Amino acid sequence: MATSSETPETRDDGVVQALISALGDKVLTAAEDLEPLSHDRSHHGWELPQAAVRATSTEDVATAVRICHEHQTPVVPRGSGTGLEGGANTTAGSICIDVSGMRQVVDIAADDMYATAEAGVLKSELNAAVEPHGLQFAAGPAIDPSIGGMASTSASGTTAVRYGTLKENVLALTVVLADGSVIRTGSTTKKTSAGYDLTHLFVGSEGTLGIITEVTVNLHPLPACTAVGVWSLPDLETAAQLVVAALRASLPLTRVELLDAPTIRALKEYNGYTAKPADTIIVEFTGNEAETPVHYAQFAQLARSFNAEEFSSTTEPEEVRGTWQARADVLPASQHLVPNAKVLPTDVCVPISRLPECILETKKDLETTDLIAPIAGHVGDGNFHLAILLPPGDEQAYAQAKQINERLVDRALAMGGTCTGEHGVGVGKVASMAKEHRSAVPAMLAVKQALDPLGILNPGKVLG
Repeated sequence: MATSSETPETRDDGVVQALISALGDKVLTAAEDLEPLSHDRSHHGWELPQAAVRATSTEDVATAVRICHEHQTPVVPRGSGTGLEGGANTTAGSICIDVSGMRQVVDIAADDMYATAEAGVLKSELNAAVEPHGLQFAAGPAIDPSIGGMASTSASGTTAVRYGTLKENVLALTVVLADGSVIRTGSTTKKTSAGYDLTHLFVGSEGTLGIITEVTVNLHPLPACTAVGVWSLPDLETAAQLVVAALRASLPLTRVELLDAPTIRALKEYNGYTAKPADTIIVEFTGNEAETPVHYAQFAQLARSFNAEEFSSTTEPEEVRGTWQARADVLPASQHLVPNAKVLPTDVCVPISRLPECILETKKDLETTDLIAPIAGHVGDGNFHLAILLPPGDEQAYAQAKQINERLVDRALAMGGTCTGEHGVGVGKVASMAKEHRSAVPAMLAVKQALDPLGILNPGKVLG
């Protein structure tokens, strides 16, 4: 793994000078500038690139990619760097194209309920822009990633059970292709049957087919009322069974999050969270002021039939935000359990009916090791996460963690699930993705070859 003290690999192909000639001081070459742009939040390895381009427009990205194409130089796109599978990690000899400076909300069509934003716009920034119109961009993680990064990984998060993932919320894209040409995909209509669906080919492709520079997304009305409740359950299996029962009862859940007992204990140590240290679910209902309390009451009646115990419930906006801040703190709180630990985070997604079994078997698997690995998840859509904590320098723990991760993926695939519900493939799950898709991999490789014949776009990611 590279460090900020190392210098980028020197090449004689002239690409850096060509970039500087075209883009001037938007090109960074100093190691101290390159280091923070060379990796995401994952544990995966990285190396300093030759240079980074701080793009501020689609034209900047197109110019940089065209020059890299002429020099057959690898390109690694980067947004806000919040990924967990090494999708934005650079290699020696590559050029990082940083789109985090592309921060314009281009258009808000309030009546049609969509907005167009440049790739570097953060989720919080987009929501601040659309809130005066009584609208929200509801999809995506609870952290604050960039719109382009979310589209590139087909991110989701706590609200996917109601609003879907980025795939269900992206209408159109501006994309720079491998030769530097620019295309616009999709439309702002609610439906179209014209041609190939290129928009959703690029959504989730993690920069391996093109670099997303603008995204047009669905917006949704801000709810008049939000009701949130925290419930303790006898065990994880029962918690998962309750969620399945709530969905089968057609209760309109906006969010339903599972936190196991170790996670609750971690939150208590980290930020003083006071919920009972038990396997827990957090539920949210949104809507109008008449229906929302009724829906919550219906859920409460169902929850008690599963021996659930209500810790708290609220409709007060500040208290609602506080409850979800605790959920947002799960990863740093979990890491706090082992001093100076690195985290191997992983996620899978399974059909809802198999969720209780998958969680139970995973818990039993973890009990055969000495690993600490809190479980949390967006269980309303069958997606859950492990944060496997790795003590510094403990190679045995790392080996065990990789085995747990591999067995988790195999378990999910055997249940008809997927190797990653929302983290993406990056470099970390290339082998897992090949296991999952098997006969479809040659078709994916053919698409990659057609759009990126030189293989310069984010090499080593997704397809390896």
